[in-house]
Amino acid sequence: VQLQASGGGLVQVGGSLRLSCAASGSIFSINVMGWYRQAPGKQRELVATITSGGTTNYADSVKGRFTISRDNAKITVYLQMNNLKPEDTAVYYCNLNQVLDNQWGQGTQVTVSS
Repeated sequence: VQLQASGGGLVQVGGSLRLSCAASGSIFSINVMGWYRQAPGKQRELVATITSGGTTNYADSVKGRFTISRDNAKITVYLQMNNLKPEDTAVYYCNLNQVLDNQWGQGTQVTVSS
């Protein structure tokens, strides 16, 4: 399984970005895709996940600002990030978790400037 993420960049406080992550390879129809992030000097943390059935889960810090979605036909997960804050600055990693397999994308930098 390979994950290819895109969409990071530099944005001002209050701005928006949309991340995408396309998966390829041997992927079961039942899986969970998600986004995690890691800021300098901090541990990687969950941002949001979505099951193949559409059930979502968000970190409290992003609820109401970020929206995760997916296109099962394209095996792609998206993260719409609105009202970005400086504390959202991090490397964002996409993840695919399925039976006997857990894969990470290469990471994409998101920088929110004040």
